[in-house]
Amino acid sequence: MAEQIFLGVLGLCAGFTVASGMVGLIIGLSIVPRYAGITRTADKILLYEDFTMLGATLGNMAMVFQWHLPGGQILLAIFGIFAGVFMGSWILALAEMAKVFPILARRVKLTKGLPWIIVSVAAGKVIGALYFFYKGW
Repeated sequence: MAEQIFLGVLGLCAGFTVASGMVGLIIGLSIVPRYAGITRTADKILLYEDFTMLGATLGNMAMVFQWHLPGGQILLAIFGIFAGVFMGSWILALAEMAKVFPILARRVKLTKGLPWIIVSVAAGKVIGALYFFYKGW
């Protein structure tokens, strides 16, 4: 019994460490401040950062304790939308940090249509994910 408690606490602490690192990276990549600027709610940025950490912590606890939430397909669809927005923001922020799009545009001498390329990349991710889940892989 003591061994299981120890392993549970150890797993939870390790998860908190990983979640904190992820939240630090999200904030470091300026995803939260960028959304606050876009929505003109920069005065609430500390609240957004707190909720980001709360979400990571609750997600960690849900994985460790295997919580089952009622709600069925509707809750799953809502979660899928939020998870997709999160992953899209994450991918674009990482690409922006690595300066992938400007380097690509310079190398192929692209002067027009860069927003369409970005939208196409996002649409490709969506279509690929929908196909993945449709096939049940």
